[in-house]
Amino acid sequence: MKKTILSLLAISIFALAFSPKAGVIGTVFPEMICEDYNAKEVKLPADTKGKYTLLCVAFSTAAEPDLKTWINPIYNKFIGKVDASKADVFDVSVEYDVNLYFIPMFTGFNKLASQNSKDKIKSKTDKELWPYLLFYDGGKTYKDELEFKKRDTPYFFVLDKDGKVKYTTSGKYDDKKLEKILDIIEEN
Repeated sequence: MKKTILSLLAISIFALAFSPKAGVIGTVFPEMICEDYNAKEVKLPADTKGKYTLLCVAFSTAAEPDLKTWINPIYNKFIGKVDASKADVFDVSVEYDVNLYFIPMFTGFNKLASQNSKDKIKSKTDKELWPYLLFYDGGKTYKDELEFKKRDTPYFFVLDKDGKVKYTTSGKYDDKKLEKILDIIEEN
């Protein structure tokens, strides 16, 4: 009996830790001023209003392995299809008209090395993805507003056309998470 109760408790805690953050859903995404790959300022969510937006936010290189699991599925779904037989040919027939941004965040101590990190990220990132890359280099961590729990985990936010958070998830890619994102985008 004790083992059953402890098992149920552990499952409940695990489910809560990885479930969407209900406190964020329905709120307007907090103002965040980023810069694109050309150092042009982009204001979130103001500059994304009018379209659904998927934001992929990461705080550290430790989040990179989980974030990388999302890149191909997101690219293929929202940007274009890669022709595996011809590495430099892309089918850019996109099914969804959404804003999509990957946002490395440089706050606190990481802010000191942000320019070197930005240069390294750009050099390691395929140029096809540069337009979808924003950098946040600020003092605010957004930890409370966006309910960030772990620095080594990427976070994903779906914003509606008005900048309100409709869905959020975190961690490694899985088909169910992408299906939920698509369901929300297709609602409009």
